[in-house]
Amino acid sequence: MPKVEKREKRIAWTVSIALAVVVLITAFTRLSGLPIFDEYVVLAIIIALFPAAVLDYVDYRWRRSIDEHLPDLFRAIVQAEKTGMTLTHAVEEAAKRRYGPLTAELRRMVAHMSWGKSLEEVFQSFSQRVSTSLTRRSVPLVVEASRSGGHVEKVFEPTGKFVQSTLMAEKERQAQTRPYIAIVYVAFSVFLFTVIMLFRTFFVQMTGLPALNSALLSTDETRRLFFHMSIVQALFSGLVAGKMGEGTVSAGLKHSVILLAAGYIALKFLI
Repeated sequence: MPKVEKREKRIAWTVSIALAVVVLITAFTRLSGLPIFDEYVVLAIIIALFPAAVLDYVDYRWRRSIDEHLPDLFRAIVQAEKTGMTLTHAVEEAAKRRYGPLTAELRRMVAHMSWGKSLEEVFQSFSQRVSTSLTRRSVPLVVEASRSGGHVEKVFEPTGKFVQSTLMAEKERQAQTRPYIAIVYVAFSVFLFTVIMLFRTFFVQMTGLPALNSALLSTDETRRLFFHMSIVQALFSGLVAGKMGEGTVSAGLKHSVILLAAGYIALKFLI
């Protein structure tokens, strides 16, 4: 998975929102008041959210892979240190191995050290570039040990164990919250089923009674009302699923896009 820069995320948000606004303006000027206008609103929302959802997922996978390979990196540095290498040579030796997306960052660190930068500066710049939660916690330990003049290599082994235990705790948390994400999808499916059954078995039949025509919404008005309800339900249910599953609201964008598409297809062809 490639790294996604903040600048790329801002560009994606800007372009997608601009396209969504163009779709909305076009639909408003030509289709305002028609039932099909609501379909263009859903299309605009999906256009606005889809690129950001994809980039957020790619960035999450990249950061996750970086954190998962940190214990392997620290372990390789410790093993090289035990053979009598200096810490700088140990980092250079560790850079010859494969650590997924961490490999490119590690080779950049080696290149910076060859230019004359200190180990402390190299690790600090690495922490700023990667900026994952575990690198922000583990790198200061190495830097402080380097400043104190102790055996820095002895810090890597407990730091690697700390990172490994943190990753295990995160995996356990995700395993525990996964059923709640499934509940969000099930609840939305039940909502769609209820809406469809109500419309087809109740509202359609009630509109055929002359005595109730003035008291009930028309078929088209009821269809639009349910359509609007499904949009709101899908959007916010997806955000809640992302917050529960990965700890951030932005992680729920992909769930929102999936639920929006599912709700549109269900109501379009079943109502």
